Amino acid sequence: MAASACAELPGDACVLAVSGLLREAVTRAASWTGDALNAPQVRLSGVILDEIRSSPRVALGLPMPRDARLLRIARALSDRPDEGRRLEEWAEWAGIAPRTLTRRFIAETGFTFTEWRQRVRLLEALELLAAGRPVKAAALDLGYDNVSAFIALFRRVFGVTPGRYEASMR
Repeated sequence: MAASACAELPGDACVLAVSGLLREAVTRAASWTGDALNAPQVRLSGVILDEIRSSPRVALGLPMPRDARLLRIARALSDRPDEGRRLEEWAEWAGIAPRTLTRRFIAETGFTFTEWRQRVRLLEALELLAAGRPVKAAALDLGYDNVSAFIALFRRVFGVTPGRYEASMR
């Protein structure tokens, strides 16, 4: 794309919701070879740009806490999202009072401890599903005892079931 064609695109790095049209158009464009675009390719490029311009931003980031004790917990959860310790057990492990952990996690990340932990698991789920891991296996790998709860959370956050997401990756 020419730089001038991208002038109206977001100026900073961000995650966008991808429509079915945008996904299919990008898939088609990824198969193109050569340097010059023919007329249909130019038109499809315009559609891609229009879709990107109109796509809403999606908050997928995962802010890390600054407090050393909370950061220790966050890193451990990032390394092992399936870890089943309760908040009180994490607090004891990190040497922080449970109420302090709760208050500081919200203050430093904008998420409750539970929400942050769910976000870690969901981001890992995206990777597992994109790699072809079945939904049930991904849920169990991430520490969910109830696959239905995993599916409901995934749908609530991403607007699509994990099965549909997995299918869209093929």
